[in-house]
Amino acid sequence: MGDLNVAVTREGVLRWLAVLAQVFAGNREQLTDLDRAIGDADHGINMERGFSAVQAELAANPPADIRAIFQSVAATLIRSVGGAAGPLYGTFFLRAAAACAGKTALGAADVVALFQAGIGGVQQRGKAEPGDKTMLDALLPALDAMRAAEQGGSDIAGILDRGAAAAEAGMLATIPMQARKGRASYLGERSIGHQDPGATSSCLLLQAAARTWRL
Repeated sequence: MGDLNVAVTREGVLRWLAVLAQVFAGNREQLTDLDRAIGDADHGINMERGFSAVQAELAANPPADIRAIFQSVAATLIRSVGGAAGPLYGTFFLRAAAACAGKTALGAADVVALFQAGIGGVQQRGKAEPGDKTMLDALLPALDAMRAAEQGGSDIAGILDRGAAAAEAGMLATIPMQARKGRASYLGERSIGHQDPGATSSCLLLQAAARTWRL
């Protein structure tokens, strides 16, 4: 257990986003290969493009606070990412921005609140349910784990470690599922046996937060 009074600052949020750009660049081929099996073979390319565009936008127009950072990320992703990923991840960051209104730093409860708001936005926008073989199969277990950790008194690192572990388990659990949403659903039973690319990118997002926000 670390110091429960530490918080994620504006600089910490920017550091997470910089790490995400590196992570999605480094995992572009893996995400594209996963998407080739059950989708359009563009998820890795789209995620790399989107978060690279985020870095360019944040450098050109540095936002004043955490809420403005997430608003900028949302607008950039919606503008620059193709397929379903742009609107879904854009909605995640837009809702996260609203949850961070007026915050100059994020404590443990605030971190859980931003993920809760973001994941709720993804669920509302994508209309998916657990078991549909989507990013929510990683995100919803992660949220449950983070809530439980926060209620149990964990610090930010502990909360995110639990969330990342649950996201990874949820990601792997998509392999035997039959897709019921999106392009993958057109494959019917042929979608079984393939890891969902959206669940994978969601897991990477949580893992990056857990690595970056070890305060």
